[in-house]
Amino acid sequence: MQKKANILLIYTGGTIGMVKDYETGALKAFDFDELLGNIPELNQLDCSIESVSFKTPIDSSNMNLGYWEEIATIIESNYDHHDGFVVLHGSDTMSYSASALSFMLENLSKPVIFTGSQLPIGDLRTDAKENLITSIQIASLQENGKPVIQEVGLYFEYKLYRGNRTTKINAEHFEAFDSPDHPPLIESGVNLKVYYPYLLHVDKNKSKLIVHKKMNNSVAVLKLFPGIGESLLKAVLKTANLKVLILETYGAGNAPTSKWFIDLLENAIKNGLHIINVTQCSGGSVIMGHYETSKKLSQIQLIDGKDITTEAAITKAMYLLGSGISSSLFKTVFETSLRGEMH
Repeated sequence: MQKKANILLIYTGGTIGMVKDYETGALKAFDFDELLGNIPELNQLDCSIESVSFKTPIDSSNMNLGYWEEIATIIESNYDHHDGFVVLHGSDTMSYSASALSFMLENLSKPVIFTGSQLPIGDLRTDAKENLITSIQIASLQENGKPVIQEVGLYFEYKLYRGNRTTKINAEHFEAFDSPDHPPLIESGVNLKVYYPYLLHVDKNKSKLIVHKKMNNSVAVLKLFPGIGESLLKAVLKTANLKVLILETYGAGNAPTSKWFIDLLENAIKNGLHIINVTQCSGGSVIMGHYETSKKLSQIQLIDGKDITTEAAITKAMYLLGSGISSSLFKTVFETSLRGEMH
């Protein structure tokens, strides 16, 4: 007999935790202590559920490094007493948070599943119940006494994705997220279908969870566009305390070949700025040197972002800067997959 899984729900805010006050029509925060009463279906799950909530639930547009640290601290302090974690989060910045937590939680060997909804939990046509129930079920999955999922995932509309591979693609549809360069880990139909070859597993020799709480936000993103001007690029590169620039390039990592453009980037790199080449396409990978328009970028030592999402690139850069990694090692480590975030 397998013991019942003990799951901790962490409510940070977002639509999923809202109920409509039918007298005023306004949305108000749901009392998660009354969760089982409001969603009796949870009683059918073979697990025990506890919940903890941010003191003041936030709209996910206000998510920041301090809140990421709070989520990581809650997981750290409850890690030994729980078999899995479900983080209820607004959908707008969920991919950023799932990516950030994947880097902050090193040697994670239990599921941390982010989920949310497009409609409030009390809404007639809500997607919140299914997302919540299935996320808890996934967090409870065990085989031979070990959790099936041992990483940070994001569950939405019948699919569990690797968290640091996701991006929000739609503000209206229930299918709000996609993972363009990595297949789903689990699909929910009549049964839960687990795609075992795609799962991450912690190295048995590194079983102790290490929580990294220092993140450094000296990071910027610049999306290239036809006609981008020299003065704009100069202004971005001169940003005070900037340590990492994520450059969203065209296609497979291509950029203008103008001398002023390459010279500005090269000088910035020589002065210690790390510039990461990430494609602005929703899917596919940077292939440095594949075209003439990316050969120069490779020559001046831009960091190859491969198929990493912008969300994961930002949070990985913040994590590496926070870890105090030496400037000489930054490029090598960034180009290495740490939590399955790139091929």
